[in-house]
Amino acid sequence: MIHDSKRYLPPEAVSRISRLEIEARGIVEGFLSGLHRSPYFGQSIEFVQHREYVSGDDIRRIDWKVWSKTDKFYIKQFEEETNLRTTILLDCSESMSYQSGTSSKFDYACLLAAALSYLLLKQQDSVGLTIFDEAVRETIPYRSKRNHLHDILKTLVLSQTGATKTGIYEILRNTAKTCVRRGLIILISDLFTDRQELFRGLKLLRLRGHDVMLFHVLDDQEVNFNFSGTTKFEGMEQTGELICDPRGLREDYLAALEHYLGELRRFCAGHVVDYRTVLTSEHLDAILAHYLKHRVGMRRK
Repeated sequence: MIHDSKRYLPPEAVSRISRLEIEARGIVEGFLSGLHRSPYFGQSIEFVQHREYVSGDDIRRIDWKVWSKTDKFYIKQFEEETNLRTTILLDCSESMSYQSGTSSKFDYACLLAAALSYLLLKQQDSVGLTIFDEAVRETIPYRSKRNHLHDILKTLVLSQTGATKTGIYEILRNTAKTCVRRGLIILISDLFTDRQELFRGLKLLRLRGHDVMLFHVLDDQEVNFNFSGTTKFEGMEQTGELICDPRGLREDYLAALEHYLGELRRFCAGHVVDYRTVLTSEHLDAILAHYLKHRVGMRRK
């Protein structure tokens, strides 16, 4: 398990991201403590763990029996009292296997999912993972304990891309249906799917009150299109193949890509979905630091 954890969560990455925090942009259905707001009060009956008291915590939560033994203040946490319930949706469709550099889009997406899980669990939030293509392939239930990260990392390491398309609307619709509590939904995908189905699914999540983060993972060659010479392009997800001189296609390709990315950005801005294009050559810690800083700024406006 140590080897597995280092594949998608190497120690050097942990040291660079460990000070980051993920804040909810809106009201989430969880326990009111430092990072997140909640519309509910009260507590669940299922005790999970203690954590050290910090300024701002409700003193009624202090476990006085523990204080009498340790002379330190600790509060009780319950299963439904985690700050935030987060669902990570990870695309494992065929197109995610594309690779022109040191890692495929799927490997980079796994790194991103692992890092986000680590940060959320570190701040005692609850995380669940769904890996999908045209259907759900793997599901990890919500947990907030630190050792839950081991299960997530193991699942990521054992997962691989298939030979299928992305059934985005059904995945998002089922997520909206099963996530009855408002929380954070993080979608990690190359978004090679029908855009209207994507927009319908994202709208549904927002209508249900979920906070939505969208990481659009692309390979550098998909953005720059720096191919030369007669090239055979093999379409993934049942799109055929094409033999051509890519230099003659580059201008039109880049124009079509920019139109699509612009449409995505406008939709997300209009529906309060946090959108970020991510290239597989970018450093993960820099991506997360910039993105999460932006979220904090937007939340405080």
